[in-house]
Amino acid sequence: MNSSLKDKLAVLPEKPGCYLMKNKSGEIIYVGKAKVLKNRVRSYFTGSHDGKTQLLVSEIVDFEYIVVSSAIEALVLECNLIKQHNPRYNVMLRDDKTYPYIKITNEKQPRLEITRKVIKDKARYFGPYPNAGAASEVKKLLDRLYPLRKCRTIPKQVCLYYHMGQCLAPCIQDVAEEENQRLVEEISKFLDGGHEEMKQQLTGKMHEAAENMEFERAKEFRDQIISIDAVMEKQKVTMMDTVDRDIIGYAVEKGWMCVQVFYMRQGKMIERDTTSFPYYGDEAEDFMSYVSQFYYDKQNALPKEILLPESSDPDLLAEWLGVKVHAPKRSKKRELVQMASENARIALQEKFALMSKDDARTIQAVHNLGHILGIGTPNRIEAFDNSNIQGTEPVSAMIVFTDGRPDKKEYRKFKIKTVEGPDDYGSMREVIRRRYSRLLKEDGRMPDLIVIDGGKGQISAAMDVLENELGLYIPVCGLAKDEKHKTAQLMFGDPPEPVELKRDSYEFYLLQRVQDEVHRFAITFHRQSRSKTMLSSQLDEIPGIGEKRRKLLFTHFGSLKKMREATVEDFRQLGIGDKLAKEIISHLRKLES
Repeated sequence: MNSSLKDKLAVLPEKPGCYLMKNKSGEIIYVGKAKVLKNRVRSYFTGSHDGKTQLLVSEIVDFEYIVVSSAIEALVLECNLIKQHNPRYNVMLRDDKTYPYIKITNEKQPRLEITRKVIKDKARYFGPYPNAGAASEVKKLLDRLYPLRKCRTIPKQVCLYYHMGQCLAPCIQDVAEEENQRLVEEISKFLDGGHEEMKQQLTGKMHEAAENMEFERAKEFRDQIISIDAVMEKQKVTMMDTVDRDIIGYAVEKGWMCVQVFYMRQGKMIERDTTSFPYYGDEAEDFMSYVSQFYYDKQNALPKEILLPESSDPDLLAEWLGVKVHAPKRSKKRELVQMASENARIALQEKFALMSKDDARTIQAVHNLGHILGIGTPNRIEAFDNSNIQGTEPVSAMIVFTDGRPDKKEYRKFKIKTVEGPDDYGSMREVIRRRYSRLLKEDGRMPDLIVIDGGKGQISAAMDVLENELGLYIPVCGLAKDEKHKTAQLMFGDPPEPVELKRDSYEFYLLQRVQDEVHRFAITFHRQSRSKTMLSSQLDEIPGIGEKRRKLLFTHFGSLKKMREATVEDFRQLGIGDKLAKEIISHLRKLES
């Protein structure tokens, strides 16, 4: 950390506000909010972080901050700054999917219209509706029931709507503000769940007209009732109440976040919105950042209630938006949030599954990766990972991807022979030396690219053996991980430097798959080796058990558990006497207790 950063960190105020992180080019790469600026900003430069945050911090050379008077102001300012600067590491709201709303305009002579944009114009918005057809049906019904003006521009003479009784004709006569307001309130009440009351009023008018033998008028009322049933039937409730609410859940996997928003209107789940994106900060904070942006432009069309996961901060959002925001801990509402989160998890799994099965894009990703690294197409990729726990039983594993697919018959396992203790660099040197010296002797096929699980040190160790000992010039790249053992950064070159690779690209996903697979293979091998060693070491403590008998016991029983549960007779089959058999059983049962 440079001295300038240290000086600025030392004088940060203990007040709420927003901070803007900058890279060496002066570009704003991240915007965040804080209840206490001093604590939040300093946390980036102290302690350990996962790989995603480390990647962000590694680019920060300067920062600015803006002090505000409350956490609410910080939330609003964060939304404004993200929209203004579009920082690379922030979660960004994608506006590529919008839903239709019914709008009552804020004009002297108001009218109804369908819109996909919710703006701060003091109009009233209702929705969202699942599609334009559903919104259009409801609007047509309201146009027949309430005589607001229909024309976008007021004409100089009356139109057909006036003669049909569906417009008050402000074009030729003054319509009192009180009358317009009454109609607006009735429409608002109807859209907020009051259509049953309207049906009752129309039913009363229908009966009254029939008693007066005004059958044509009675038929009109009957048709209006049928229309309400036909249109509003689609809004049938799925909860006991008819509260408009949004249910929001999220899931994270492999550096990606998926957010699901379930729209419940009039008690019925009418639509959902699914958004997936790579994220870099704390998952709970990035989720709330997304939710804040989601409602930033919808404050004129908010539901009555918003339900969020328990890990969120509902109070801050509720204070800002002025509606009920809950993180329910029980009841059906909690089940709805869990359902949204589960759908988000499934959506991410489906995304990755589809990406892995897409042959054409996988092959293209292999080609693109070679182009990015400037090495030609890496049709054969060999990847290595070391595994040890506190230096015990160090092993290494190698996997092969051919044309972007795992080639399991080519996988290899290595027990580390020449390195003592947890020495990743030494282990990497040994495995690279053994693998490629053998390929040279056997005239085997060399890989187009070697992938090392690790950063600069591991890459340099591998390249040193390849070039200076074996005379091989095979491209080597490294994959740095975060604390959750997920792919965070691609390193390449001499000396190794970070390679810009978009997280939502197929090339990044290909490398993720390679790293996940080699790690899985290495861990499995290490567990197998370690379990055998534990078995051997515990048997070595028993007098009368040498290497030959130890191997015999291991081959026959396979595990300490089965040996503990064995009888003296079971040991006789191996030529072990009763006295020694009893000592083995007793010793192993003492270890268990």
